[in-house]
Amino acid sequence: MIRFPNAKINLGLRIVSRRPDGYHNIETVFYPIQLQDALEVVSTTEGDTRLTLSGIVIDGDSRDNLVMKAWRRLSERFSLPPVSIHLHKAIPFGAGLGGGSADAAFLLAMVRDYFHLPLSDEELDREAAALGADCPFFLHNKPLLARGIGDEFEPVSLSLKGYRLVLVKPSVAVPTAVAYSLVTPAEPEEPVSETIARPVGEWRDRLVNDFEKSVFARFPEIGAIKESLYEAGAVYASMSGSGSSVFGLFDQEVDLTDRYRNCFVWSGPCEV
Repeated sequence: MIRFPNAKINLGLRIVSRRPDGYHNIETVFYPIQLQDALEVVSTTEGDTRLTLSGIVIDGDSRDNLVMKAWRRLSERFSLPPVSIHLHKAIPFGAGLGGGSADAAFLLAMVRDYFHLPLSDEELDREAAALGADCPFFLHNKPLLARGIGDEFEPVSLSLKGYRLVLVKPSVAVPTAVAYSLVTPAEPEEPVSETIARPVGEWRDRLVNDFEKSVFARFPEIGAIKESLYEAGAVYASMSGSGSSVFGLFDQEVDLTDRYRNCFVWSGPCEV
């Protein structure tokens, strides 16, 4: 069985308040894009389940990968036989794109289907939430308004079909904890849920990512990418999550690969 976990971008991201547990309440829209990893699960005669990796190099022990944590949750619950798992990474990590969460969520769904486990969609959502706040989003893979710590979802009426997305990730990495430490939470004058209902042409300077101000100050090269996307004709541009990737929405075909020679660049149509 093989499936293709996809990335997401954040459309707006407001840090609304700090919680007693140390986390932050946010408001954002998660939007799925077609930048994809590849994940394969097959039966094995070996004694243990193992994860092999290819593509973008991931540091650390593969046993600590979210994919393996997802496997262990279901394996221990249902006493499953071992499998061989292979993950080909194409989604950059440390980019605000949710690649690790997507891989874990897809693994949960694949194991349920592979072994015909008696898990409802609601139960699978709960298993995913235990792995990460944004993991359940990738089981739905449609635009969703997220609140709380990014784990409370509501449907949102939004379609970006007809737009082309250009995603640029520089080599710099932005630690999430550092990004949060530099932000002062505040209730926005206009919540993301209202701004997102406006035409895309009105999003500039309205649909705000609260991380940008402090991240751009510390990593000006990221802010420069956003400005250059606007110079290239983007209708809207923003950093995704806490960075370091930046995306632009275009209403026509563009090829900006040569503009960002030292960066990861991906481009594709918006499909939802």
